[in-house]
Amino acid sequence: MSTFQDLGLNDDLLQAITDLGFTKPSEVQSKAIPILLENETDLVALAQTGTGKTAAFGFPMLHKINIDSRTTQGLILSPTRELCLQITNEMKLYGKYCKGLNVVAVYGGSSITDQARDVKKGAQIIVATPGRIKDMINRKLVDISKIEYAVLDEADEMLNMGFYEDITDILSNTPEDKCTWLFSATMPKEVSVIAKKFMENPQEITVGNKNESTSQVTHEYYLVNSRDRYDALKRLADANPDIFSVVFCRTKNDTQKVAERLIEDGYSAGALHGDLSQNQRDLVMKSFRNNQIQMLVATDVAARGIDVDDITHVINYQLPDEIETYTHRSGRTGRAGKTGVSMVIVSKSEVRKIKSIERIIKREFEKKDIPDGSEICEVQLMSLANKIHNTEINHEIDKHLASINALFEDTSKDELIKKFFSVEFTRFFNYYQKSKNLNISEGDIRDRDGGRDGGRDFGGNSDSTRYFINVGSKDGFDWMQLKDFLKEVLELGRDDVFKVEVKDSFSFFNTENELKDKILAFFTDYKHNGRFVNVEVSENRGGGGRRNDRRGGGRRDGGNRSDRRSGGGERRSSSRGDSGNRGDRRSGGDESKPRRSGEFKSDNSGSNRAARRSGGEFKPKDTSVSRPRRSRR
Repeated sequence: MSTFQDLGLNDDLLQAITDLGFTKPSEVQSKAIPILLENETDLVALAQTGTGKTAAFGFPMLHKINIDSRTTQGLILSPTRELCLQITNEMKLYGKYCKGLNVVAVYGGSSITDQARDVKKGAQIIVATPGRIKDMINRKLVDISKIEYAVLDEADEMLNMGFYEDITDILSNTPEDKCTWLFSATMPKEVSVIAKKFMENPQEITVGNKNESTSQVTHEYYLVNSRDRYDALKRLADANPDIFSVVFCRTKNDTQKVAERLIEDGYSAGALHGDLSQNQRDLVMKSFRNNQIQMLVATDVAARGIDVDDITHVINYQLPDEIETYTHRSGRTGRAGKTGVSMVIVSKSEVRKIKSIERIIKREFEKKDIPDGSEICEVQLMSLANKIHNTEINHEIDKHLASINALFEDTSKDELIKKFFSVEFTRFFNYYQKSKNLNISEGDIRDRDGGRDGGRDFGGNSDSTRYFINVGSKDGFDWMQLKDFLKEVLELGRDDVFKVEVKDSFSFFNTENELKDKILAFFTDYKHNGRFVNVEVSENRGGGGRRNDRRGGGRRDGGNRSDRRSGGGERRSSSRGDSGNRGDRRSGGDESKPRRSGEFKSDNSGSNRAARRSGGEFKPKDTSVSRPRRSRR
C-alpha cells in the first residue's frame, strides 16, 4: 500500500497525518495497520527501533476505540518514563482531531495523585510503565477491567528489565477477550513465553529478519588494549567533529566516570543513568535534544525511550552483557530515513563477541583503525575551514575593518590564512604530535595490562567485582531469572547486577565494587528452597573457564572464605578486594586532552567531584569571567 489513505483510517486520523507531514507508511505500518483494522486479533510485530511502531499500533487503537465513552479501553505498557511520555505525546498528535480524546501517561517519579485525577476524568487510553500502573491498580486508582486493547511496546526491553511478574499481574486484571498487540525489536525466548501465555493464535509480522539490524546503520569495531579504551573514545570524537552521539557503558559508575572525564577534557558531554533524579534526567535529555550535549553517555536502561532522530553515531564503549541488547543500541541511530554508524571499542578478549553479534543482526562489522594524530589534525583543520567558509557575514564588523586592515597591512594572504588557522590547528598538533598508536591486531599477544580484561574497562582499573554462586540452570535459573532473583533478595537497582552467566550447576555475576561487602555478608548463611546458597568472589572476572561445582546442595563450609578453594579451572575463590595500588593506574595512558577553544577548565577536579553528579553538563563555580562554550553543530 502506497499511502495512508489506502490503509482504511478514518478522516480525523488522516487529517492529523497530513498535518504531521507523513506521506508514505513505513513497512511495519503498512503490514500491521490493515491487520489490526480489519480483525479483532492478537498480533506479534517484530521491527527495529525507529521504524514507526508507535503509529503502527497507535492509529488502529485510535480508530477503533469509542471516543464518546469515558471508560478506559486501551492500555499501552512501555519500559521507561521517557518512552511512556513519547508515546503519549505521539498519540495526542495522532488524535488531535478526535474531539473528547483523553490520553493519560502514568509513570513513576511524578505525583500519583495527579495522575489518578487525570485518569478519573475519563481516559480512553492509558500509557504506563509497569511499576506505576501496578501500584495504581493495587490502590484501586485505575480500572482496566474493561479494556479492549493492550499493547506491550518494546516487550523484550520490559522483560530484560525484570518486569515479567509486573506484566503478569497487570494483564491478570484485564479481560480475557481483549486484543493483545506485542511489539518488539528482538524475539528472545522470554518474549515467546509471554506471547504464548497471554495471546491466542496471534498473527505475526516481521520487518527484516528477527533480531536483524536496520540497513541504515553501518557497524565498525576498533581493537585496542583495555587500558586505552578511553583514549580511543576521545580520538573517535575528535575524528568526527560534528558527532552527535550516544555512548553506551555497562554500569552506572562507568557512565558517570566517562562523562565526567569527557567534560573535564573539554567535550560537550553528559551522563544518563539510574542514580539521577527525574529532574536531572529531564535536564540532561533537554540539553541533548537541543544539541547542547554532543556525547550522551548512558546505561542501556536509562537510554531506553530516547527518541532523537539526528543521532549520527552510537559508540559502544563497552559491549552489552546480552547480545540482543546491541540491536537496541544500534537502533538509536539511522532513524527516520537517515544513516548512522555504530562503533564498538573492543579489547582482545571481546573480539569473539563481534562474531556472535554479526550472526544475530545479520550484518558484518568492518574492522577499522583508531585515527592517528595527523589524520585528526587534518579533519579538524578542514572542519574549521568549512565552518568559516559557510559562515554568514555579520556586517556589524564593517566599522572595525579599518583597524583590522591596518594591523595586517604587511601580512600576505597566505600568511594571514596560516596565522588564522594556526589558532585552532596548533592545539591539536601539539597534543597529537607524540601520540602513540592505539591499534592492536587480532594476532597480537594478550592485553599488556593483564590478559582477560573482564572488568578492566575504564583506564585499566577494575570497577566491578565478579562472583561465583552455586546455583544454575539445574536449579531453574536462566540469566534473566537469576538477575531478577539477585536484585530482589539483595534489594538492588536494575543496573546493579550485570554480566550474568548461567552454567548447569553454578553461575557468575558482577556488581560494582562498593556492593561487595553487602553481597558477601548477605549470603553468609542464606538458604533458598532449603539449600545454602554460596556466593564468593571470582578472581577471574572474565567469567569463562571451568569450575567443579562442589556445593551443589550440600552443607555450607565454615571458616575463612579465602581458605575455601573451588577446585575448578576458573579461579580460587577469595573475599579480598582488588590487589595492588590501582589508584596509580587511573590515567588510562599518556593522552590528556587539550582544552577545546572556548571551554572552561575547572580547578576543583578532586574535592568537588560529588557536586558534579547532576548528570548534565559540568557547571563551574561562579566566577567573575565566564568563557563561552564551544560552538555547537
